[in-house]
Amino acid sequence: MKLLREFAVRFAGHQDTRRVQVCQACIIGLAAGLSAIALENGVYWLGELRNYLCTFASPQLVLPVVGMIGGLISGYLVQRFQPTAYGSGIPQVRAFILGAKLPLDLGVAVVKLIGGSIALGSGLFLGREGPTVHMGAAIARHLNRYFPTSPERTRQLVAAGAGAGLAAAFNAPLAGVFFVIEELLKDVSTETVGTALAACFVASVATHMLNAPHMDSTRAIAALPITFAPLDFVFWVILGAAAGVIGCLFNRGILLSLRFYREVLSPLPLSVRVGLAGLVSGVFIASIPDPHLRNFATLRDWIVAGHAEWYTMPFIFLGFFFLTLVGYGSGAPGGLFAPAIVLGSALGAMVSYLENYLFGVGSPETMALIGMGAFFASVARVPGTAVVIIFEITGHYTLVLPLMLANAIAVFVGSRIDRGSVYDLLREYSGLTPPELPNTAGAYMTADFATVPADSPATALEELFSSPKRERVAVMDNDALLGIIHEVDLAPHRHYDFPADVPVRGLIPPRVASVSPDSSMDEVVQLFAREDVREVTVMEGNKLVGIVRRSDAMRSLAVDKTPALVADSAPPVKPIQKD
Repeated sequence: MKLLREFAVRFAGHQDTRRVQVCQACIIGLAAGLSAIALENGVYWLGELRNYLCTFASPQLVLPVVGMIGGLISGYLVQRFQPTAYGSGIPQVRAFILGAKLPLDLGVAVVKLIGGSIALGSGLFLGREGPTVHMGAAIARHLNRYFPTSPERTRQLVAAGAGAGLAAAFNAPLAGVFFVIEELLKDVSTETVGTALAACFVASVATHMLNAPHMDSTRAIAALPITFAPLDFVFWVILGAAAGVIGCLFNRGILLSLRFYREVLSPLPLSVRVGLAGLVSGVFIASIPDPHLRNFATLRDWIVAGHAEWYTMPFIFLGFFFLTLVGYGSGAPGGLFAPAIVLGSALGAMVSYLENYLFGVGSPETMALIGMGAFFASVARVPGTAVVIIFEITGHYTLVLPLMLANAIAVFVGSRIDRGSVYDLLREYSGLTPPELPNTAGAYMTADFATVPADSPATALEELFSSPKRERVAVMDNDALLGIIHEVDLAPHRHYDFPADVPVRGLIPPRVASVSPDSSMDEVVQLFAREDVREVTVMEGNKLVGIVRRSDAMRSLAVDKTPALVADSAPPVKPIQKD
């Protein structure tokens, strides 16, 4: 790791931390892509082993036993080695970015990889996309320890690692970037977008180059014909509204399932709870006569291709809705992306069958794809990410407009019924809340800056910016602040080749915005909206006491200050209070 760090610093130039950060993002993207491929292969080969065992004994015996044993092993790994590796992992990543202290390191990624492979490969109906997000973020945080940087850039790198995990899981780099912006950081600054783009691009390239043919499920979907009828517009609206309502029921069902396991099965350890979930899932799957419904990896494609009969759709939707609650409530290391997309495809197909029954028109294949995006948008409240994921999976640009309409309606209806995404609700339920801060500039400011006298020679900046954690220098005239110099402001002066007679004051950018420590963060946000500034200085009279960065302002908006809906519930696993 020391050699890797020295290479990155030498390649990028220690004086340009933006280039160093891009190098870090590329390394993180590669590692996240490789971990996503490892998880996907692990799930696939364990699933193949389960099917192979069914050739020697009855599926009614093999599937429940394999599900129970796999659940026991997966739950034990989480319980014994990394208690915070339970569930999707996205609530944990979001909480870390907001400032909560909980483990996020290589150990989390390893347990998530092994435990997730066993849980999903043994038959639990959960997704691998959430675990890949968690693994990507954990790998980013671990690698960041070898590349010291500021807290702001640490959050950007962790979010980029999470986005890279999503990009690798879906083969959708733009969706990974949108997820970082829309769900994790809620920030569209150049540094955030650039870092996420680099990580997601490299992760997707690694996935495309190393993926096995059996792992590419997008070709069949891309080959489907996309057809529209004039009446479809009305049913897009109906589908969006239905997705909004049922998505809220899904979110509440997840919480009820967690409470059931927590309160009714509380004497049982996590390993036994996950084992019971595997047993129930195995019994349910074994009772399904159609073998296509037993293969979760191809279930979505099977529905979208229109192979399911109309009368099987309610069974598929209700049955796999139930399986999702059983699996996720147990605390198994699996996500909700894939279940939400499968349920959305079944919901879209049902709406299309209704349209066809009433009016004789409609395409179940097209409506299933729209339903995938609308239901996921309702559950996760990320309409933009849902549009981009479906577009990148299918490659059909003609789906963008109906997806935008259905997703917007789904999120609008869902937000009128229930606040917050499923990940926000899970974060509250699990007690993964950031420290409560007053809504003032003094609470969110940072002292991440150095000072330099205005009449000092410009060459003095070389030593000040030599630290990889240093991003800005405050220029002072006695005790008065004249301005802030950023590293990027020195771009025209590579290697600090300043004329000998240039003072520091000659390099100060013209704009400075200031507030007092007691100013509300709402005022700070408005300043960022009105002024073309990188940060807002916090002044006590003429004394500079801190700086509020744009990311700090976005973080103040992202923290939900309304009372928690389930605050009386104890977390399923108590986070370990360490960095």
